Amino acid sequence: MEALFESLIDGVLEHQFTSVPDFLPPALVAGLRENLQTRLQNGQMHPAGIGRAIGHQTDASVRGDLISWLDDQPENPFEQEFLATVLQFSDYLNRTCYTGLNAMEFHYAIYGPGSFYKRHKDQFRSDSGRRFSMVTYLNEDWLPIDGGALVLYPENEGEVVFFPEGGRMTFFKSDVVEHEVLPTLRPRMSLTGWLKSV
Repeated sequence: MEALFESLIDGVLEHQFTSVPDFLPPALVAGLRENLQTRLQNGQMHPAGIGRAIGHQTDASVRGDLISWLDDQPENPFEQEFLATVLQFSDYLNRTCYTGLNAMEFHYAIYGPGSFYKRHKDQFRSDSGRRFSMVTYLNEDWLPIDGGALVLYPENEGEVVFFPEGGRMTFFKSDVVEHEVLPTLRPRMSLTGWLKSV
């Protein structure tokens, strides 16, 4: 895993972002996708908001996904495996880059057909805790004609486009890289979250 972690770090150092296919093995992607679908069927996915605390609101003209937060210590074995991988990466970042990361938060997200998320940054003005954003896709057999691309706008570079193929993970600096999700033509599923220092 250390070679993969180094490639993620090198991408962020050179370009403020990186995206790698097959970050998660297919069996783990399938298990997490089934978890998301079960939560959706059970009414556990809720409209995502924008802003935080007193300024928090939902606005489908800005953001149209449904989300469900992961527990810090989940009972589900697929979620345990996912968070263990992320924790291993976070610890590696702390050892090699002295990032001071000490927390994380992740949620399932699904965008229904026609939904999107307009251009934004992940770090709140009133809370600088989010250091790095991680988006891991859970989709099956995704094609460019399905839409739903993630578009990054790194500083001093042109826009960069990634399609949400299952297993792909995109990693970038939360306070620097603006990004958006283009309208999707089919349900688009991910595990999205942040490595934090609080």
